[in-house]
Formats: sequence, structure tokens, C-alpha cells
Amino acid sequence: MMNLRVARIGLLLDLQAAEKRWRYGYNIYSLYLEEILAHAGIRVERVSNARDIQTSRYDMVIDVLGDHTKEQQNGLWEYMERGGRLVSYGRGHVWAERLGFVRQSTIRCGYAHWREGELPVPGIYRLRFVEASPWSLSSSVEKPNGSLTEKGNMTILTPGGSSGGTVLQSIQVGNGYLERWAVDIPQTIVRMQQGMDPVLEDGVPAPDGSAVLNEGILKADDAIALDWEFDRKATDTGALYFAEPQADLWRSVLISHLISIAQECGVVLPFVGLWPEGTKQVALISHDSDVNQDEHALSTLKLLQETGIRSTWCMIEPGYSPHIYDQVKAAGHELAFHYNALDEQGGRWYGDEFDRQLEWLKRAANLTSVTSNKNHYTRFEGWGELFLWCEKNQIAVDQTRGPSKRGNVGFLFGTCHPYYPMAWADERNRLYDVLEVGFLTQDMDLAAWSDSSVIVPFLEGVMRVEGVAHFLFHQIHIHNREAVRDAFRKLVREARSRQFEFWTCAEINEWTRKRRQAVIKGLDDQGGPIVENAQAGTVVWIPVDAVRESNHSEALEVQYGVTCRKYVVQETTNNVR
Repeated sequence: MMNLRVARIGLLLDLQAAEKRWRYGYNIYSLYLEEILAHAGIRVERVSNARDIQTSRYDMVIDVLGDHTKEQQNGLWEYMERGGRLVSYGRGHVWAERLGFVRQSTIRCGYAHWREGELPVPGIYRLRFVEASPWSLSSSVEKPNGSLTEKGNMTILTPGGSSGGTVLQSIQVGNGYLERWAVDIPQTIVRMQQGMDPVLEDGVPAPDGSAVLNEGILKADDAIALDWEFDRKATDTGALYFAEPQADLWRSVLISHLISIAQECGVVLPFVGLWPEGTKQVALISHDSDVNQDEHALSTLKLLQETGIRSTWCMIEPGYSPHIYDQVKAAGHELAFHYNALDEQGGRWYGDEFDRQLEWLKRAANLTSVTSNKNHYTRFEGWGELFLWCEKNQIAVDQTRGPSKRGNVGFLFGTCHPYYPMAWADERNRLYDVLEVGFLTQDMDLAAWSDSSVIVPFLEGVMRVEGVAHFLFHQIHIHNREAVRDAFRKLVREARSRQFEFWTCAEINEWTRKRRQAVIKGLDDQGGPIVENAQAGTVVWIPVDAVRESNHSEALEVQYGVTCRKYVVQETTNNVR
């Protein structure tokens, strides 16, 4: 076994420059890199001054803001010349002229394209982005001083739009490289997941009439970053859906690139698996009680018992009779909150009203705490108020981000992963201590909703990125419609045939938070991971040389397009195999 070590990654953030941006209301979306990497169990060390890089042995440094004083520029240049890798996402324009490049106009939305084999992650050929800042070689430069590798190309606004330049440029600087993405990947991920802007007005409806967002109700889907025409597909029955978890795929592209840099530097970048050993995929079924008839609840309990599913029940005031809550809890289901801020029903978008309704639920269902919430009608305003209310009330998970219309089901927020949302600039872009677990569709095989032909593409899209397949079924429709009950049964069959396990939202929250406490401290003499604070069953992946390890293929799997060896924590200690 070669004497490998774990890569050291520095995250360079000039705090003085950051404070200036926040003071003017400027969002530093690049800070979301910490969340992207933490979600994968990849350690980074925040560095506040470029001078500190000179005294630390970082294999790569991710530059958050990308603008520096002359003194800082010289220090970073020296770092690269000595063999360091400086990584930038849509930033780093201070280097353009020095390297013989010219900064081009910023692109507001477009598509990144790759040819077969350009990306290690298989099957990614086109992804939407929300902002990119391309460079081109200066007309006065025949060729750069060092080597230059370019991958991918961009089109402006549409997949067939005019050329927008190169996606990724690896530019040699002495013995090192500037690894520059034109696409601002962290910003793209945040704005896909949370919206292009705060929700202050109705969204743009689908041109084909399949998603009338401008009905006068502010909702989570009023500020989506995806495109009605280019980011949706249709099933064989004509059901339209947002087809790919694009934010999750951008995460995969980013992580795969960092792993490849580590390998080129002769170090290893291990990461933590998303689910415990033995769990392939996870599905979640939630219900919104809405009309609150006891007979609806009893029909739902009967169907859940028939299919052997435990689910999450989001309760809206005035709720069910007390004996129903006892039955729900006795069957192992989760009781959750369904906050009603729908004006036409007397609801209000106000923190005190959120508090009042939650206290009602605790009293009505005899609960000391509530783990998760989903807003009625996906009602949503602003940017982070809902997450603040959840934090205040110790609600650990929100489920509100999902479709409100038949024509925008699927991956309309680009993700099926549990993630921590980012606050606005007025809160210094911190992460809220609330996991978001969005859903894919409400019910199925109803006239107002998509048909069940979407089940298989949704499950396969989730499997592709190892996320959560979250489906919402209302108790009233389960009670009244055999077609909905059959769609439920079909979902269970199709999911189980693909080795999905059905978890409650509370269980997803518990595992996700515990998994993210695991810290990979290094490698032992046999090349295995040294892990702290890991739960039993936690999976750790170590990227390896596929050719050198080919004789041990039974222990190898491909993750993020990279061959890896799998290790499993045996108990809640540092012991792994």
C-alpha cells in the first residue's frame, strides 16, 4: 500500500471584503461551498488571509471572493508556482490579464455542455446555470505560457443559443494550476434550490397553461430557476415534469473535479456515503390532512397497513379527533406540522401565527416536540423567514419546497437531497439549522395532477444522485379515489423493486444529522480511513487508482465517476473495515 495522505483543502475568504459586501446587501453564494462539501463529508479549512496559505501545506485552495490586493495576488501566484492548485467558480478576474486572458461579459442564465468523456461523472451532457463569467485568450496572445486544458462549452440563455465560451479552464502557473470554472456553481445550486430571488410576487406561469403560478398566492415555486421549455420532459402519456436534479448533478461535477485534482497531486480525497450500509435508496411518503375528516385518516391508515409503509402526517388546524392521533402514533407514523398561511382560509404569513398553530398541534396530538413541517399549499414568502420560525420552534426539517401545479412536478428545485438552506446577505449568508426535504409531486392520477407515469422517471432520477424520493398523498384523495390508492400501490411496488426503503421525515433528519458529524481524520497504514464521531453503518469511500487496484475489483465501486474502495463503520467508534 502506497503511503497516501488525505488532501488538505483551504477555503480562502477575506472577512474584511466579505463584510463590505454584506454591508451593501451583496450575497456571497460561494460560501455555500462549505455546505456542498460538508454534505459529502469532505473537510475544508477556512483561511481568512492569502498570506496564511504560504505557511500552510494546502494541496488546493478554493478562492471564495477572487479579488485580492497586489500583495495577496503575489502570494497566491507564488503558491501556484510552487505546485498549488487554486480553484475558482466564476471569480478570479484579477488573474485574467496576467495569464493572457480577457474577461467577457457576464452571462445571466445559460447551459453548460460537455462531450462524451469530458466529465468523469457519466451521463451528464447538459446542465443549466444561472450565472457565468467566461474568459477568452487575448488577441495579442498566440498561446499561453504554460499548458491550457479547456472542457465544456456554454450557450447563452437556451441550449441552442449563441456561444458563451468555455466552462472549465485549467491554466498552468509554474508547477501548479489555476482551475477556473466560468460557471458560478455554488450560486447556481443555491438559486436552484431556494429560488432566483425572494418570493415577493407571483411567478411566471408555464406558457402551455400547465402551471398557472400567477393565481395571486405566493408560493415556493414562484421563483424557480429552471426553464419551462428546456428543463421539462414528457412521459409516454404526455405528463410534463422537470426531468433532472440539476443542482445535485452540479454538486457531483464539483466534487468529482476536486477528487481528480487530489489524485493529480498524489493525495486522496475521501468522502462519506449518503446512506447507511445496506440502504440503497430512500423514499418518503407524506400526507397533508387539509379537510381533516376522521374517515379520511382511517382509510389512509388502512392503505398504509396494507402496503407496510410508515409515513409522515402533516397536520393542519383543526385536525382530527384525539383517538386518530393515537392510532397514527401506534402504527409508527410521524406526526408533523402543516402551517396554514393561506389568506383565503384565514391564515397569515407571520411568525406569531406560525407559533400559535404549532402550539395547537402539540396540544391536540399530545406532542412535546415536532420534527418537521410542510406549509399548506406550499405557501411561501420572502427568503428565510420560514426557516427562522422553524429554528425558533426547534423544527428540524421543512418539506415545503415542492410543486403546487400539475405542470411543474419533478425536480423543479433541482434537488432531491436533504440540505441546509442559505440565509440572505442580511444574515451574512449563514446556514439555517433546518434541513429542507422537498417533494416531487402531490398525489397522482387526479385531473388536477400528473398521472402515475411520472413514478418511474422520478425514482430513477433520485437513484442517479442517491437522494430522497418524496411523494405527497392527501388523505382526502386516498379516501375518495381508487385511482389515487392504485397510484400509491404502484409507487410502493416500483420503489421496492428498485430497493428503496421507506423512511419517515424524522428518520431522514436523524440519520442525516448524525452522518454529517463523521470526520475523516486521515488514513491508517493500510490506507483505510481514520474516522471520528461516526455512527455504526456509516460508509466511507476512498478514491483509488483503478488500474493498480484492478485485482481487487470485488471491493471497488464507482462514485462521482471515480473508482473508490468502500469502508464501513462497524460501531459508533473509530473502527472501520
